[in-house]
Amino acid sequence: MKTNAIVIAAVALSLQATAVLAQTKPGVDKLYILNCGEGSTTDISRWSPGVDVGKPMDFVDTCYLIHHAQGWLLWDTGVTDAIAAMPEGLAPTDPKAVHWRRPKTLASQLDQLSVKPADLKFVAISHTHPDHIGNVELFPTTMLLVQKVEYDWPLPLGVGRFKPEHPVTKLDGDHDVFGDGSVTLIATPGHTPGHQSLLVRLPNTGAVLLSGDAVHFQSNWDNRRVPAINVDKDKTAASMQRIAEVLAKEKATLWINHDKAQRDSLKMAPAYYD
Repeated sequence: MKTNAIVIAAVALSLQATAVLAQTKPGVDKLYILNCGEGSTTDISRWSPGVDVGKPMDFVDTCYLIHHAQGWLLWDTGVTDAIAAMPEGLAPTDPKAVHWRRPKTLASQLDQLSVKPADLKFVAISHTHPDHIGNVELFPTTMLLVQKVEYDWPLPLGVGRFKPEHPVTKLDGDHDVFGDGSVTLIATPGHTPGHQSLLVRLPNTGAVLLSGDAVHFQSNWDNRRVPAINVDKDKTAASMQRIAEVLAKEKATLWINHDKAQRDSLKMAPAYYD
């Protein structure tokens, strides 16, 4: 009888331990990197005032698809898929801005992964510049996650950046997306009034912080340069400092959205990070 009791107790403890592990296991298991645009500029000093004046540079535009036990999250949507049908890409009205091309559509990359637009639980937006929200309306019923101050930021003509009927959660600061600490939106204003970055804690890869446009490329990060096009220089500097603190605390890697050299060193979908 004592032996049976011991066995039963051991089994109960084992089941309890298994339940605890199941509860604490990170909900994120896959992060895909998607090609959301390729671009070039004739003058990189637009983003690094006084430095590299007249120097050309290639850009990339990156989106990230994250799978969580509760559902899919898409981080940014890139330049519009319509550019894929333009043989010469989309030339900017300002010759020093980025000339964008779209070698792959976002829709085709999701289809390759057997992910339908309706499968997405969230679309989180770093900020509302066109190269980050170009395909938001591919997901008309998906909940947008955006900072309230960014959502309410008026365009010159007073027109909203999103369709008013698009479901949205307007945030005020940091936000734990799935409630388990695995995916956290971090307020990093400065580039725009309500810019945000994304911290993803992957079970094997570790923590990565997706920059949005809090920083545009590695040399700007290394030298803490603030682009002239940013709306607030002081807030940009403060946000970069905050990012540095998060990286140190989390032992995280910074993935810079527009940095081509870094992007080319990473594995693209259909491969993924876990």
